[in-house]
Amino acid sequence: MRKTILGAALALAAAFASPAAGAAGHTIKVGILAEMSGTFADFGQQITNGAKAYMKQHGDTVAGRKIELVIRDTTGPAPDVAKRLAQELVVKDEVDFIAGFGLTPNALAVASIATEAKKPTIVMNAATSVITARSPYIVRTSFTLAQVTEPMAQWAHRNGVRKVYTVVADYGPGHDAEATFKKTFAKLGGEVVGEARVPLKNPEFSPFVQKVKDARPEAVFVFVPAGELAVGFMKAYRERELAKAGIRLLSTGDVTEDGVIDALGDNALGVISTHQYSMAHDSPENKAFLAAYAQVAPQQRPNFMAVGGYDGMAAVYEVVRRLDGNVDGDKAMGVLKGLKIASPRGPIQIDADTRDIVQNVYVREVRKVGGKLYNVEFDHFPAVRDPGK
Repeated sequence: MRKTILGAALALAAAFASPAAGAAGHTIKVGILAEMSGTFADFGQQITNGAKAYMKQHGDTVAGRKIELVIRDTTGPAPDVAKRLAQELVVKDEVDFIAGFGLTPNALAVASIATEAKKPTIVMNAATSVITARSPYIVRTSFTLAQVTEPMAQWAHRNGVRKVYTVVADYGPGHDAEATFKKTFAKLGGEVVGEARVPLKNPEFSPFVQKVKDARPEAVFVFVPAGELAVGFMKAYRERELAKAGIRLLSTGDVTEDGVIDALGDNALGVISTHQYSMAHDSPENKAFLAAYAQVAPQQRPNFMAVGGYDGMAAVYEVVRRLDGNVDGDKAMGVLKGLKIASPRGPIQIDADTRDIVQNVYVREVRKVGGKLYNVEFDHFPAVRDPGK
């Protein structure tokens, strides 16, 4: 009975996706599913504030249509909640786009609804490689962990590191990061001397970090989600005195992301990371983004998730503009495939075949600039694709 009800609801949603239905309304609705409360509340705040910053800068009307955000809280990594909310957005709220997704489990849970309802769905952060393959109606404006990890393995080997211990969060993106680092590093002649997967919820990092110290690698490569987990890992790294033991910290940009870098303090100085965005990126597009974001959330430093939300809205606006306000799922995907955007992070493109993002990946070091901590870019890998695609 439940499947029958769901099927009927999605059949109705498909009807809403017809060109006639899109032309009948005056408002283009973007349903955003994000983690607005709980441990990962900062994810949702960054994503939604980034989307709002784009609207602040560019106005809330495109092709004569008002743009409206319909924000729903998934509360954390809660796929059942995300799926239910997505169904409500499609059937009850009649959204034209689904977007958001700070975490992979939530994005994967919505893939079937995106397909059945033919709703263009924009992943603004979740970073497991497989997500875009789960529905032909999903595109990504964020990154994949494999995409930013491969350059770190290459940079580390190029700079003399030969023995590394890996520590990753035990879920999709962490598994991608671990596998990509090991494969790339080994191919170059490096050795992974140990590996650990830590729980996504309430991890106690000290035992894991002690194992790293006991193994005496030259460096530890780390991926944990940005926010509380990153702060927790850095605390354990400091308390167990890995730096004094000569163990360098290499990470994806999640660990030293701009929104929490102040909480890490001076212990983060010198940490090397690879990622697609830093507040310190020097470009006119980034200056404009930072100014708009400051108007929306003056007390918050924007991070890469905010840029994912900002660029996701840029993609929405371009679809609405090119379709003259008459949003149809298949036609929208035709616009999104191959779309190029001048982003605050640099030039990006949605690959026409994989619907995944192609972008620069930067090598950064935590430094003090004007008395504040920043991820300062000093090298980059141009037009990087997910290495598995």
